[in-house]
Amino acid sequence: MADWGQSVTDGFDFSPGAQVPLTGTDGETGATQALASAAYRDSPMQALVDINDATKIKPPRLTLFEPNLGEAWSRAVQSRMLGGARGELVQSFGVEPQTVVEHCLAANRIRQERDTRLTVVMGVFGVLFLPGVLVWLGAFQLRKSLGNARAGGKKYGVLGGAVLFVAVALAVLLAVKPPFSGFWRQYFRVMMIAPVIGWFYAKRICERTAKDLRDRWDGLVKGSGVGAKIPEAVPRNPAQIKAETLRQSLAKLSAEQRSNVVFYAGPRGILGMGSRWGSWHMAEELVPAEGVTDINPFRSWDVIRAIHDRLRMLERTPLHTGGFTKPSIRHWIVVPTGEGATKISRPTGAEVDAFTVKDFEIQRICNTQQFGKGNRHYLGIQFTLWDGNLVITLMTTVTVLAHTLRVDVTAHALGPVNGLFTSGPSAKTKTVSKSVRFWETRTVNLPLIDSTEVVRLAARAPLTWFPPVLDHLGGSITLPEPFGLRHTWADKPWGHRFMADDALRAATPVLRAVHAAAIQVMAENGVDTTHFSSRSSSLSGAVQSAEPKRADAYDA
Repeated sequence: MADWGQSVTDGFDFSPGAQVPLTGTDGETGATQALASAAYRDSPMQALVDINDATKIKPPRLTLFEPNLGEAWSRAVQSRMLGGARGELVQSFGVEPQTVVEHCLAANRIRQERDTRLTVVMGVFGVLFLPGVLVWLGAFQLRKSLGNARAGGKKYGVLGGAVLFVAVALAVLLAVKPPFSGFWRQYFRVMMIAPVIGWFYAKRICERTAKDLRDRWDGLVKGSGVGAKIPEAVPRNPAQIKAETLRQSLAKLSAEQRSNVVFYAGPRGILGMGSRWGSWHMAEELVPAEGVTDINPFRSWDVIRAIHDRLRMLERTPLHTGGFTKPSIRHWIVVPTGEGATKISRPTGAEVDAFTVKDFEIQRICNTQQFGKGNRHYLGIQFTLWDGNLVITLMTTVTVLAHTLRVDVTAHALGPVNGLFTSGPSAKTKTVSKSVRFWETRTVNLPLIDSTEVVRLAARAPLTWFPPVLDHLGGSITLPEPFGLRHTWADKPWGHRFMADDALRAATPVLRAVHAAAIQVMAENGVDTTHFSSRSSSLSGAVQSAEPKRADAYDA
């Protein structure tokens, strides 16, 4: 039987079969759930621009169709990460991006179910009484526009209230004294009343869905949220091409996340790992040890392999107290890219399998591509801490030019996701004066969904079946490029005392382990390690007072 999954991909199938991968991994649940919670939020989408001004908002042509943050985020993330024409993605270290995308799909499905019911309501109470619906929609659109113009979108002005008063007066006038006779007399009598009845049904539908979305939002922020359910990603027969395409898109996303290729964007540091805050170099001449005629030839890969083995021992300590958590140690191929680059391009060819450079090519790059053009090899040790909110990465590279061997250790730190994503839903309240003691105030709870929000959702519902039209009328957001879920919304870790301490403390033992392994290899191959040991001791003392600096910002 032919593999029917192959027919809907432009490359090859990355996954073993039709399945929905498990969500969440150790150490990454906090940041993952925080980013996933954005799919269920109902706040304005302007908040995304406030935390990253590279995010662009396409302004709405009709503000009544403008999406909120959850709607805009879910659509933008789904299109950017699963779209057929999507570009390359930056890995999201400390986050499981597939889980975030699955929650976006789940949120879209919940809203689609709501919009299906609202479309029925609009069909019964809207299409049959279209003139009245258009009058009401025009009134709410004018009210919203006046409110945005006069009060910065925070409250409605007096003119906005007057517009609704005129609409209500027109409805009462037509109900009491219609202008025609016969059938049209009865039609005009109910033309403005029927949409109001439909509004009550729509309000109940919207409130039920809003409560469900807010419960999921709250659960994810608190760490008790349920997993996303996306049955549409599990094809049950070969005819379900859409489901199979979605399944393979999710599998491709996971394969790209596992890639061992990263991108160095100048002062921005390694994309996805954060900017470089510290750098230590040990470069000395290779001379034979006393009594040795000639150095036993060895390669950079031999040194890197010894460093790799020594870093694996960092978890062990002579004392039964504290210690490192289990790190991730990987060989990375680093591709240079410009600071202002808007896209990235991953290596392709026989040396690459599912976005991952093969082992033999890694060794070749490590040994030969040390000067001039071409990608470079780094050995990285990465600690994912604070539930994925802090990612500490220390990268090591070994180069040999002429008679000089150089060992570079650079430190990168990626801070917590922005506080926007960690905030939970709050009750909608208003402060009013007391009826008797008018000089005192009290707080009252407002409805979860107000009248304007019901009208907005009902007006958008029929157009959700035509996303390009809805984007044209209501606007959308464009995510920053090169896009990665994690680094795009990350804050600096230096504002958090303990996170800063963790980043600074990790550098000393890693640097010493790297130097010890490199010196051992040189000693075993007949190299005089006196100068290397002296330089290592000097760096070992200097790293104890390490402070975060702009290591990639050259004053030249």
